[in-house]
Amino acid sequence: MEIRQMRIQDYEEVRRLWAGMPGIGLRGLDDSKDGISGFLARNPKTCFVALNRGEVIGVILCGNDGRRGYIYHLAVCPSCRGKGVGRSLVGAVVGALKEERINKAALVVFRSNDLGNHFWSSIGFEEREDLIYRDAVLDESRDI
Repeated sequence: MEIRQMRIQDYEEVRRLWAGMPGIGLRGLDDSKDGISGFLARNPKTCFVALNRGEVIGVILCGNDGRRGYIYHLAVCPSCRGKGVGRSLVGAVVGALKEERINKAALVVFRSNDLGNHFWSSIGFEEREDLIYRDAVLDESRDI
């Protein structure tokens, strides 16, 4: 297995992987090729793919605001789970964030995503019960 920074050329394989994952919410605007291209341009050192014989078997996106890292869309091919792919991708993100001098990372997991919640808990990401997560959709025209 090889872990490397994600490139926009990986998009089609990554999109197929995400689309096949229950528990990942995709938006047409944010997760379009243009949306991901912009995200990668802003965060070139903190987004990674895992490859097996040149095929994408895992992906993780991460951006930061200079203070905190935000992790998105971790996905591992079902046949490759339990082999350390997810942990390796998270390790790559954590290492990249430390290089950027970011000391804390956050993420959002759907409450119904039991597999995802179990994974994040197992590697030390704690559930916060003291916060209320809020968002506002600014462009609903391309939701999927």
